[in-house]
Amino acid sequence: MEKVPFIENDAIVLGMLMLLLGAVFYTSSIKTGFWAKFYKFVPALLMCYLLPAILNSTHVIDSENSQLYFVASRYLLPASLVLMTLSIDLKAIFNLGPKALIMFFTGTIGIVIGGPLAILIISTFSPETVGGIGPDATWRGLATLAGSWIGGGANQAAMLEIFKFNPEKYGGMVFVDIVVANLWMAIILLGIGRNKAIDKWFNADASAITALKDKVENYTKSITKNPSLTDYMIMLALALGAVGIAHFGADNISSFLTSNFEVFNDKSSALASFTSTFFWMITIATLIGILLSFTKAKQYEGAGASKLGSIFIYILVATIGMKMDLTMIFDNPNLILIGLVWMAIHAILLIVVAKIIKAPFFFLAVGSQANVGGAASAPVVASAFHPSLATVGVLLAVMGYVVGTWSAYGCAILMQIASGN
Repeated sequence: MEKVPFIENDAIVLGMLMLLLGAVFYTSSIKTGFWAKFYKFVPALLMCYLLPAILNSTHVIDSENSQLYFVASRYLLPASLVLMTLSIDLKAIFNLGPKALIMFFTGTIGIVIGGPLAILIISTFSPETVGGIGPDATWRGLATLAGSWIGGGANQAAMLEIFKFNPEKYGGMVFVDIVVANLWMAIILLGIGRNKAIDKWFNADASAITALKDKVENYTKSITKNPSLTDYMIMLALALGAVGIAHFGADNISSFLTSNFEVFNDKSSALASFTSTFFWMITIATLIGILLSFTKAKQYEGAGASKLGSIFIYILVATIGMKMDLTMIFDNPNLILIGLVWMAIHAILLIVVAKIIKAPFFFLAVGSQANVGGAASAPVVASAFHPSLATVGVLLAVMGYVVGTWSAYGCAILMQIASGN
């Protein structure tokens, strides 16, 4: 029997999420006693993600019918990207070097080879889990996971269209996607709290990242002022005005492509990803933020632009967390096991390569989330290190859209071979 959530009203749920965020920030600001020791090991960002997940898992709140994630991802996320890129230094980002791209493509390769390897491993003791014929073949469903974990929702839909997986069983794959991807994100957030120790183990040189953070912080200090109501109104005007422009542009570009070019209407085409309004919305919002960084609007960083953007990001994190049902882990253990083995291969490859090239944990975390989480979570993870780094997450997530469909297609073919079909 389906359990009815105790609270279904989004206004009440939003109030609860904000109270949780406030409690996390208050307790994490305490520098002595239990809370100081607790947050030394558990990042505040992880708690902002985990507490709403617990509420959803215990059926206190309703995530399935809630519109809070949609609002946060479509309105607050692009607004935060504008506010956090106002003070960006593109030259300094390029000075981060090639390791960011290397780790991103390592993450992509980890997904591509992880799928078929997971099938081979699970088939040794549970062949029925990876079996099936025709539209019911497990590898066809896993192809949709590959699309999601490299490019996102648009690529996932493309894989469903290409390989014609049984729609009645598709929910099970979405379930694996949500559980495994969210567990991995939780592990990454946990790692952020220990990133200095991890960097030391990697023998990583994080000086370029530190230099970028220091440069932004020094610039912020030089222009810091007590913000007035006018400053807040202008910052919100810039951010939400850009959101409006981004939505307008995304709707029209997507409509133009589908109306004038037949290839974009073919959901089995790799180009179908570029009809995603979410893709264009994120891209346009980021571009507006970068353009504003070349104007006097950059000085609003001194009035707290990135802090305002961070507030939006934390609300987004809470709404992402409330989508997670921790009890799902036990519902279909074999399918979940495939996903866990798959993600473990992705993680191990990232760790090995990071160790070899001495890449900072920042590049591992953001490179992974640019694949697995896409534009909704890569900026979140990047900004957890520092708000000025959010743009790095966005740029890599855009790369995920570009390579997603073809990489997922290759992964699906390898999984078909591995499953013996």
